[in-house]
Amino acid sequence: MSSPLKVLSGVLAAVLLTAQPVSAAPNPGGTAAPLAAPVRVMPLGDSITQGGSSGGYRLDLGAKLRSAGRDVDFVGSAVDGPSSMPDRDHEGHPGWTIAQVDANVVNWLRTHAPRTILLHIGTNDMYGSDPAGAPRRLSALVDKITAQAPSADVFVSTIIPIRFADATVRGYNAAIVPLLRAKAAAGKRVHVVDAYPAVPVSDLPDGIHPNAAGYAKMAAVWYDALRSVPGSIGDQPQPGGTCTAAPRVTGSWGGGFQGEVTVANPTASAITGWTVRLALPNGHAVSQVWGGTASGTGTVTVTNAPYNGALGPGASATFGFIASGSGAAAVGTATCTGS
Repeated sequence: MSSPLKVLSGVLAAVLLTAQPVSAAPNPGGTAAPLAAPVRVMPLGDSITQGGSSGGYRLDLGAKLRSAGRDVDFVGSAVDGPSSMPDRDHEGHPGWTIAQVDANVVNWLRTHAPRTILLHIGTNDMYGSDPAGAPRRLSALVDKITAQAPSADVFVSTIIPIRFADATVRGYNAAIVPLLRAKAAAGKRVHVVDAYPAVPVSDLPDGIHPNAAGYAKMAAVWYDALRSVPGSIGDQPQPGGTCTAAPRVTGSWGGGFQGEVTVANPTASAITGWTVRLALPNGHAVSQVWGGTASGTGTVTVTNAPYNGALGPGASATFGFIASGSGAAAVGTATCTGS
């Protein structure tokens, strides 16, 4: 006759042998697959970045990014916006000048480690004691940012209009664009964004700060710029595609500009050809292309030339174009599909 202790021991053994861990899942590699971290984006500037109680352009930009399925985290030491706004962090400081941001930016970058930076600064310098020196101060600020965060994409915008200082604003914007493009040409990850023409004075109730419509227009400009730079918001190759396209403006003049698009194959498999769809805002049309064959206006479709369609893993190719039109030089969204 078995003792009660032996019976109990047998029951426990049976339970242990048949129990299954409820959280286990097939994992051939033996370790859990890490989740990708959100892309850290720092909205940086003055009150136009802060946006008051409305959340400024950050409200609409965040909504656009979420709708597009982008996993983005706004970062910064300040928190503002409506309580219903899912992500309220930023680095916008009302009344601040370029010099004030410059004095604090290294600490912010160390603390928050942004992958992408959206910089709109200079408005308060326009009616300060030295507006003529503002482009030089901005140049120094951008150099400090790129030195501290060389792997970050830094999007620097022209400032939006000021009703009572339009000539000063135009002069500042005209001066900073070539300075910024020179930095990009030197290999720094600096991108020019042109917000000035997007926000009319009629959208500035006090002559300086946008209303909701104006902020929505700023958000659209930022969104198009972010989408044009692969990786800045966690871009992945388009569904069904196997390549990426990164456009940039390489030169401009009255009535047109020159651009270049880098097509890359980030996959482990070779592709034999590619097709890029490139948006050209501000009414431009492609008048000449090299390194590909173009068709369409507004959104242009470019297919590879016979000599640059085959791209091995990690390889890239470029094509160039000239666009004609009276609007400001700009390129918008670019997508790529490989074959």
